[in-house]
Amino acid sequence: QLQASGGGLVQAGGSLRLSCAASGRTFVFSDHAMGWFRQAPGKEREFVAHISWGGGSTYYADSVKGRFTISRDNAENTVYLEMNSLKLEDTAVYICAVKEGVGAPGLVREYNYWGQGTQVTVSS
Repeated sequence: QLQASGGGLVQAGGSLRLSCAASGRTFVFSDHAMGWFRQAPGKEREFVAHISWGGGSTYYADSVKGRFTISRDNAENTVYLEMNSLKLEDTAVYICAVKEGVGAPGLVREYNYWGQGTQVTVSS
């Protein structure tokens, strides 16, 4: 089970830190790469960031590169998304997921075990 938290309402230019905690025995957290995605109303799910199982490799969508940072704590079974310089277009439900596929990290089909998501709303 994946539980995302940390979302909220923030002004443009502000920051938020999202967390996604894994629990249960469905998968071993430290064995898997993780990803963050987002979905705005009426839009398709969009890749945001990926981190390797050990945390040594990260990959970002161009739209968030330089503003967002993904990290993980395997001892706590948690993956984080630090979001800075937020823009109106960052408004969406942010969802974490476990990557089980061996394909490109930005592809939705490479991920299983999707969390419930947390709402991020950026206001002007």
